[in-house]
Amino acid sequence: MDRFELFQNLMAMAAADKKFTEEEVQFLTLRACRWGLSDQQFAAALAGVQRGTVCVTIPATPEERLLLLRNLLQTMAADGELAPVEKRLFASVAARMNVTAEQLDRLIDDM
Repeated sequence: MDRFELFQNLMAMAAADKKFTEEEVQFLTLRACRWGLSDQQFAAALAGVQRGTVCVTIPATPEERLLLLRNLLQTMAADGELAPVEKRLFASVAARMNVTAEQLDRLIDDM
């Protein structure tokens, strides 16, 4: 999974509750800068979630899957509020990845 696709996943998580908080925007902006994404890529990801064409995609490898889950948790926590819809989306993604409860516990403990 390339960084832009991973970023789109984070954007989809941030938009799950139908609002972007200032903290989420700051988090996404910092992540985009850290990953070397352009302003155009940021705008494309935002436009995709606004149109409803961007959703969370499942990476191919176990390492990428855990990286995605870690980043999704960070995105969820960015505004200090875990919305029920974000929790459901996270649980759905983790279930589709066949992540065990032990793996999830480790990820959350690491946060």
